[in-house]
Amino acid sequence: MIKLVDILTEGVYDPGIFKAVFTAGGPGSGKSFAASTLFGMPEKMPFVSAMGLKGVNSDQAFEALLGKFGLSKDLRNLTSKQKLKTAQVRQLAKRTTNIRMQQFINSRLGMLIDGTGKNYTKIAKMKIDLQRQGYDCYMVFVNTDLDVALERNANRERKIPEDIVKKSWKEVNQNLGRFQTLFGAGNMLVVDNSEYKQFGNIVKKKAREFVRRPIQNHIAKKWIKQELEMRKS
Repeated sequence: MIKLVDILTEGVYDPGIFKAVFTAGGPGSGKSFAASTLFGMPEKMPFVSAMGLKGVNSDQAFEALLGKFGLSKDLRNLTSKQKLKTAQVRQLAKRTTNIRMQQFINSRLGMLIDGTGKNYTKIAKMKIDLQRQGYDCYMVFVNTDLDVALERNANRERKIPEDIVKKSWKEVNQNLGRFQTLFGAGNMLVVDNSEYKQFGNIVKKKAREFVRRPIQNHIAKKWIKQELEMRKS
């Protein structure tokens, strides 16, 4: 079994060093599928991915903890007591994920950050903070229409109330233009998955190009140069 401590032994030669790929998309868009399958990140190894990227996903931790505490993944008709317990589990999942992410950042490891993108301010702050740590950032935005989002939510294991699906879908899509400005055309890929189109190849291609691209951030360049000079001495 792969342990977090083993992952943190990578260093200056890690292929994904100082690279952060964000995924965004509303419920049922397929953005988590893009993260787990298209980037080669199997569900049973939640923080080991292809291209040297480590997975950051609070939803994955949330689902695991729901099972651990005997709570249902169908969140549509919870009692008041169940809602309170579920909210506590959600906070625990977020804290656990934040700790893991900080460990990755401390080790300068590449990351695949899988989120909805409904909170623009949170993503923008995270991107700025990562850039200050030396990271180059990229976003894959997976889109779908509202009817498809509602249908897929009804058919998946972890179901959320319909009104929340609609609210989340609206918020995510309102942020698309802002994300395009934040990341720039060269660091963002937008794909439509309303009809389950085969977008895997283009996502893999663009992500691989980004990860293999020479690091642009001057902070990372300086750190790598110092590390290599220390190894020579």
